[in-house]
Order: sequence, then C-alpha cells, then structure tokens
Amino acid sequence: MNHFNFLAAVAATALISATSCSIKENRILCEAPVHVSVTNDFTVTQEDIPTKAVQSVAENSVVKSITLAFYKPDGTLQYKADQLKADTPTGFGDFSLTLPYGSYKMIVIAHGGPQPITLTSTTEANFGTDKPRETFLYTSDLTINSSDPKDLSATLSRIITRLDVISTDACPENLESVRISFAKGGVAFNPQTGLSTNNTGFTYPVTGIVPVASEGNIAKLRSNFFLASDEETMDVTIQTLDSEGSTLNSVTVNNVPFKRNRNTTLTGSLFSTSGSATFSVETGWAEAINQTF
Repeated sequence: MNHFNFLAAVAATALISATSCSIKENRILCEAPVHVSVTNDFTVTQEDIPTKAVQSVAENSVVKSITLAFYKPDGTLQYKADQLKADTPTGFGDFSLTLPYGSYKMIVIAHGGPQPITLTSTTEANFGTDKPRETFLYTSDLTINSSDPKDLSATLSRIITRLDVISTDACPENLESVRISFAKGGVAFNPQTGLSTNNTGFTYPVTGIVPVASEGNIAKLRSNFFLASDEETMDVTIQTLDSEGSTLNSVTVNNVPFKRNRNTTLTGSLFSTSGSATFSVETGWAEAINQTF
C-alpha cells in the first residue's frame, strides 16, 4: 500500500501547572503544547508502475500541500493549518500548536495540488475549483488530559483511484479538449472514510492536450477521483471536442473496474468514427488485471 508514516509528538510541558490542572473545576482552562511532525519520520512509499520509490515528504515530488486539523467531538473546528511546499522552503510538514485538554478528531491530508484543500468539516473535503489530485489521508482520535508526553505513529493512505486513457490513433488537428464522464464516484470525499461523498458520477474536462510526438501524436490523459466504496465497476464515456465544443467522437467503455489505490488504464482508438475500435483495460498499483472488450 502506498503510504506515509509520521510521528506526532505531544510535548511534556503544560501551559498551566500540573497542580492546577489536577483540580476538576480548573481542567477546562488547561492547555498542552502539541508538535506534529511530518518531516523526518514522514516517508512515502509510492508505487509507480512498474517501479517503487521511497522518499521523505520534503523530497517527494507528488506532495505539494499538507493540511492538519483538530475537531472537537461536536464537530467544532479547534485548529487548522495548511502548508504549501512552494511557500515552505524549510520545515515542510512541521506543525506546532497548543490544544486545550479534551478529545479531538485529528485529520491529516496530503495531496499534489498547488493550493490547500478545502476542508469544510469532518465529513467533507474537496479541491474547490481545482481538479482532484493524488490524495493521502489519515484520521485518528486524540485525547489530551495531562501534560504527559505522547508519541503517536500513523499511516497516511492513498485514497484516490486513477484513470489513464491512451489513444492508439493520432490526435486530429482540430482537437481542442476531451470530456470524460464517469457513471459513479465523485470529486469530494469524506475525511473520516476517504470515500466519495456521493456516487452519482461526474464529468472530468481535460484541456491543454499535448500530443506525444515521439509516439505518433497520440494522446495520454489522466484523471483522479474518489470512489463511494473500495471497489466500483462503471461505464466511462470519452468525448473529444473541437474549439467550438462540438463532439468529434464519443466512445463509451462499459464495466470498467476501479479500486482505491489502483490505477486503471484504457487503451484504444479515441478519434476513429468507424465504430470498430476496441479498448483494452489494465489496472495497476496493487495488482494487474487485463481485460479486452
């Protein structure tokens, strides 16, 4: 499994003396400093087909943003901080804060987008106007009831599924964009489960297509999204459009398998209108499945 490991250290010195914090009526006033580190002990094992690389978060080229949040049991946000790698030349992945004594839901989200993720509650997060990026998640319950140090370890798991589309025919000169429609899944997720907040499907626009000249001007398209369960099978429709938004060709591939932390690749003719195009399906990351239809 692709994952991040991190060490969260809760410091030993309370802002209010241990004596006063032991008095029942004063405990609601107590705070403890908290240090969450996702730098030195935060590593990523990222399976890229067919190789595997292990890197620290500061060195990893995928992760560009980290969000840390603590929520109270009633869903009230106690603390939230975002870090962008572009704005954090040193200390990327280090968070220092103080939390009052109490119980919390800790949420850590790392992703490959250039902007912080939109975390609206413990049950919904999305990328706003940006497209979904490769996303890793960790959630945990945390209780602070003394100034005793706490060492926490956890694993951030990749929660997206991915589709790669590779054309076997060259891009036409009037190709402007591609529209990929998924019958299930979504672009927002529940931070407590990592699953999509709905299963009604969505449309993924792909613009700025640069044909791969060295491979015969074929198109290679990628989209990330979230599933409503660990595995889903759905129809995928791929429409190629010209500059006026008119459809050049439309291809529907039925019963495409997807799985969280899994890459699915569709290979076939995107631009032929003969109606005889055949697509093959290959999935990766966890294991490979080959399917022809």
